Amino acid sequence: MACLLTVLTVQSAVTFTAHAPRQVEKDSKFKVSFVLSDAEGSSFTPPDIAGAQKIYGPALSTSYSSSWVNGKTSQSSSQEYTMIYKATSVGRLNVGAATIEVGGKRLSTRPITIDVIPAGKASQSQQQSSPSQQPQPRGGVQYNDPLTQGTEKNVTGNDIFVRIEMSKPRVYEQQAVVCTIKLYTKYQVSQFIPTLQPSFDGFLIEEIPMQPSLNNVETHHGQQYMVAVLKKCILYPQQSGKLTITSGNYDVNVVQYENFRTIFGTLSQPVEKKLVVKSNSATVNILPLPEPRPAGFNGAVGKFNVTTELKPVSLKTYAAATYSYRIAGTGNLKYIKAPEVTFPKEMDVYDPKIDVKINAGSDMNGTATVNYTFIPQFAGKFVIPASHFVYFNPDTERYDSIAVPATTLQVAKGEGAPSNHYRLKNMDIRHIHNANGSLSKNPSFMLRHWGYWLAYLIPTLTFAATLVYYRKQLRLRADASRLRNRRAGKLANRRLRKAQRLMASNAAPAKFYGELLSSVWGYMSDKFNIPVSELNRDNLMETLNQHEVDDELKQQILDLIDQCEFAQYAPQLSGDDRRVVFERAASAINSLEKLKPAKPSQS
Repeated sequence: MACLLTVLTVQSAVTFTAHAPRQVEKDSKFKVSFVLSDAEGSSFTPPDIAGAQKIYGPALSTSYSSSWVNGKTSQSSSQEYTMIYKATSVGRLNVGAATIEVGGKRLSTRPITIDVIPAGKASQSQQQSSPSQQPQPRGGVQYNDPLTQGTEKNVTGNDIFVRIEMSKPRVYEQQAVVCTIKLYTKYQVSQFIPTLQPSFDGFLIEEIPMQPSLNNVETHHGQQYMVAVLKKCILYPQQSGKLTITSGNYDVNVVQYENFRTIFGTLSQPVEKKLVVKSNSATVNILPLPEPRPAGFNGAVGKFNVTTELKPVSLKTYAAATYSYRIAGTGNLKYIKAPEVTFPKEMDVYDPKIDVKINAGSDMNGTATVNYTFIPQFAGKFVIPASHFVYFNPDTERYDSIAVPATTLQVAKGEGAPSNHYRLKNMDIRHIHNANGSLSKNPSFMLRHWGYWLAYLIPTLTFAATLVYYRKQLRLRADASRLRNRRAGKLANRRLRKAQRLMASNAAPAKFYGELLSSVWGYMSDKFNIPVSELNRDNLMETLNQHEVDDELKQQILDLIDQCEFAQYAPQLSGDDRRVVFERAASAINSLEKLKPAKPSQS
């Protein structure tokens, strides 16, 4: 049934609406309802309709609903006043404004009109374009006629049920498919409580916020129902095969009517009946992505385009810059991994950060921007080489590739020095010496020469002497190592006080973070007896593991070092203020001070 809808809004959440058919036949019954949403009203006054006979009403029904979206609960309520009329003459019926009192104010609906045509004259095209106008089966329950909703009738699964609709019968892995769970009912619903949530095994879920409402009318298998959308979400299948979705279980209170015949006509009294609507299911056929998968494919499924951007355009050494890799289009944007970008080895590159902005609809349309922060360490001309973004397009059922052009980096000389982050990251790798060497052949027998035997004897004696010397030095160092370990905390406190003075005097960020970083590295060197020249992230991690430092503290120390390195050269991007970073450093050192000193290993 095509409906007219008029709305008068008092405030953003309160509406008072009128519903009526656009067209009815002469001598047929029709329903006019007035719905007050998200408020409680009183003193309802229905309109007079000239040319129509009132058969029933007004009947009041109240409904409440709750929804859970992304862990948040929202509630809504409505009061519906139902009137049943009979069209007595051909022409145009004018439905005046209904009024109701809400919070001391009088709300009213705008007048609407209904066309009354001769019986049997409804055009076939109108019936086809508006299936809700087709007549209901005689003798059955009709959603708009309380006289057919008597308590003497059993409420069956044909009168109220939950149905699952899928936007596509089959999709590929990672391809978005929209799932809509709807409630179909011929009765008014006064209470609706989910007792078992729907299940989506094998899918990643993106919920679309919905406000359930029984204001829609749909025709299903030739019968008309009031319909409310309970849940709508976008699903991303994570495996191939047939995956099943269940709709969940619900406790529902429906409104039936107990009819009494009197000398004044038939009177009806609403009666609530509690039902349990059990789960049904729907199956989706998930196709595997074609094999072989091309090189560079990183799980992107949909239709995309790619652009890149460099900020700032003018680069200087030791100044932070950002290379942005922007993926736009429709598909599984939230689950695309960061593309691998090859930066020149002269750049100090940090882990990428991904910013996804989605417009939820029939598919997931939006953008995913991957930001790579880097700091040039040397002046000159460098190039980020060209690459390809590979994705699977479900429409064409093939893999497509987007060419990403090379980016030229022109770096000018700036103020500062190479970062420790860059130095430590690259200190363990040295180029292999590739100069030409000369080889010679000597076919003589070495066993006959005394030099052959000296070649064995001298290393053996040297090894024995070295072993004795090493054991002696190890014993001498034991006491010095323990002394240095005990003094580590005091020295660290001195360094921290210096960093604190720099923070109090609002010194340049590079000085503060540099001093704080020196305090942390110096403490690690003293605490664990590692020379500063040999101290790096790898042997620090190995040492912390030997001392059985818990994983949380280890990660805190590494994050602190990375943050100080980053903030020293890009304080505007560090995110935290100096006091927060200073307190993290002091906390980490205090935690390490509680460790017992390691015993020196002896061979």
